[in-house]
Amino acid sequence: MQTITVVNPLTGQKLHDIEAHSATDVALKFQAGREAQPAWNNLGPSARAKMAHKLVDVLIANQEQLMDVLQKETGKSRMHAFEEVTGALAAISYYAKMTPKLLKRNKVRGGVPLLITAYTEPAAVGVVGIITPWNYPLALTMMDVVPALLAGNAVVQKADNQTAKTVIMSRDLAVQAGIPADVWQVVHGDPQEVGNAVTDNADYLAFTGSTATGRLVAQRAAGRLIGYSLELGGKNPMIVMPGANLEKAAELAISSAFGNAGQLCVSIERLYVPNHAIKEFEQVLKQKVESLKVGASNQFDFDLGALSSNAQIERVAGFVDRAQAEGARLVTGGKALPEIGPNFYAPTVLADIPHGAEILHKEVFGPVIALVGYDSLDEAIELANATEYGLNAAVVGDVKSALKVASKLMAGSVNINEGYRASMATMAAPMGGMKQSGMNRRSGPGGLLRFTENRTIGVANAMPISLPNRAKDYHRMAPLMTKLAKWMGKF
Repeated sequence: MQTITVVNPLTGQKLHDIEAHSATDVALKFQAGREAQPAWNNLGPSARAKMAHKLVDVLIANQEQLMDVLQKETGKSRMHAFEEVTGALAAISYYAKMTPKLLKRNKVRGGVPLLITAYTEPAAVGVVGIITPWNYPLALTMMDVVPALLAGNAVVQKADNQTAKTVIMSRDLAVQAGIPADVWQVVHGDPQEVGNAVTDNADYLAFTGSTATGRLVAQRAAGRLIGYSLELGGKNPMIVMPGANLEKAAELAISSAFGNAGQLCVSIERLYVPNHAIKEFEQVLKQKVESLKVGASNQFDFDLGALSSNAQIERVAGFVDRAQAEGARLVTGGKALPEIGPNFYAPTVLADIPHGAEILHKEVFGPVIALVGYDSLDEAIELANATEYGLNAAVVGDVKSALKVASKLMAGSVNINEGYRASMATMAAPMGGMKQSGMNRRSGPGGLLRFTENRTIGVANAMPISLPNRAKDYHRMAPLMTKLAKWMGKF
């Protein structure tokens, strides 16, 4: 058996080994899922929802252990590990409550009233392939796997190797809650081999990751004519409106940019502030950033934890170095913190950035804020939209005015007087991206219904339904049918 070594980001030491599955292993998992799925689907929505409610209780009972594993695999702070657990619980609770309603058969208007009755109902697609990243292994698992299961599907999930133990623990706890083992299976190994095998065997695919990889996944899924949803990269802006409280705006910018040390697809990376206030704002922001505590602890001791790997350190440092080479000014941070551990990086603020600089257009995925001034709100909106991404955005200021700005931002979610938590916490609303930030949505009713096919059932209440069967009858029936169509349009 081939294995993969996983390193603890907090210490740089070996954490454990995991099995490297092959494409053949993945195919066997799908086969087992197909055999288990019909019985799972036949349980019905209410029975499956009861298991999801029980899963909430099981996760809460194991919350401390889950956070321990999360921190060891991701390097995140205890605060951000706790935030991830609460997000997972919110997703499960929402779908456990909504599933019976979302999957019920609905009566719709028949083609000819009285003569035709029609219904629509969601039908499970079969076995869903789900590919989840390393940065939020628990929350993103529950946001995708749980609705896929509750829709009546089996799931084969490709976990990122770095955080596979978190996913496996989540799955094992689900089995404790009553979900059959073969209905939810986890694979890991070579990203290309295992990822391609999941895509090649799935009846529907949900992918979360980079835009570059998402394009390849979409091409492969489209070649098989299967449905897919993609939650991809972001380069998320925050606009501080004229008149906004600068202290509150700076505090909000910090919490929005440095969640999970910036390794979050919806975190704020670009910060637009009125030019007349930018110097004052910069000083306030600098003081607050430099007061943040960075370190490793399984208690609520630190504001930021580690980056996930040495590769992430090099990635972030590269962006900061290139930004300065292009003319940006380093306000604070901009360095690794080896005295704490191998993968810690200081929260960083850059200013005086040329509009064409890389740092304003490519996703850093680290604890870096790019501070930019603007003269008018129209300019701020134009700059905020000047990217290929459209995942998340934020506006700080008077709510009435901010709502007008929000409607002009090309982003799948816009938060007012928040960075991302207001929209992310609203499980009843869809979450996803515009432009190159993805396709389709997770969360909300559609977050479950994407894992279904819509079945229409038409019932003829009279036999026949008064339509001619021979061409010779149409000379007298066609005018009547035309009148009927016109009449139907009025009701």
